[in-house]
Amino acid sequence: AFPAAFPTYHRAGAAQASGEGLYRDPAAAEKGWIKMKNTVLSLMKMKESREKISMLTCYDYSTARLMESSGINMILVGDSLGNTMLGYPDTLSVTMEDMIHHGAAVVRGCNDIFVVVDMPFMSYQTSVYDAVVNAGRLIKETGCNAVKLEGGAAVKDQIKAITDAGIPVVAHIGMTPQSVNAFGGFKVQGKSEAQAARILQDAYDVQEAGAFMVVLECVPAKLAALISEKLAIPTIGIGAGEGCDGQVLVYQDMLGMFQDYVPKFVKHFANAGEMMVQAFKDYDQEVKAGTYPTEAHGFKIEEEIIEKLKEK
Repeated sequence: AFPAAFPTYHRAGAAQASGEGLYRDPAAAEKGWIKMKNTVLSLMKMKESREKISMLTCYDYSTARLMESSGINMILVGDSLGNTMLGYPDTLSVTMEDMIHHGAAVVRGCNDIFVVVDMPFMSYQTSVYDAVVNAGRLIKETGCNAVKLEGGAAVKDQIKAITDAGIPVVAHIGMTPQSVNAFGGFKVQGKSEAQAARILQDAYDVQEAGAFMVVLECVPAKLAALISEKLAIPTIGIGAGEGCDGQVLVYQDMLGMFQDYVPKFVKHFANAGEMMVQAFKDYDQEVKAGTYPTEAHGFKIEEEIIEKLKEK
């Protein structure tokens, strides 16, 4: 467990041995703890030293502040905000303005976490030019550290152009939610030999194009492990088994905030949804019963002033 006094500190691992991307606090250093600024370089070194990378989605400042105190390496401001924050049935309706609005809020809550912002549907598929312009907007207008886009061979030209512009790119292959209509729904990808070969080639293609990391979504665990072994860049799994270099989950899923549908790959690390509903009920009952607020929750004024006001 991380010491309470140093909530964003990590014990030095092999990836931090060089000291790159790190800075020390004297009090923490005495206890052997190092505060780590997550960077492209430090994340690559974590793969080299076989240290697992942790990532969660996040869409707002308050939650980002809490995650900043947890030791999480990366935040993804995912276009999944269409589902979790805006109530859309899929991610296709999410706009650049949505991503910039939420991305900027998250970045304001982070100091050491590496923040990645999704490129929404049709912000990069239309042309290489559009891809670079929109990636640049996300970096400039949110302050994030990298952008993520879905697809393999089909978007390798976009990935190369974006990285050539100096913008780090996270790729996303396997089950890509923006292609839900083409897939005929949210289905596991790569179970047949032809599909598995295509996903492996996609992984090679995005790495060659310049992506420094790739998300593998809903692919068989053994295929994801094989890809992770073959690639020099880190792999982040979601529904892709334990063989990836890191993992990502939608934070509302891992906190148990939604009970109507729980994907197979999700683990509830807390039942925050139940706690929140109960707290809302308690508040509602106390307000209606007149037991909240009490005198302890109010502010005082001299009685003499009140008496004078009564005469007006």
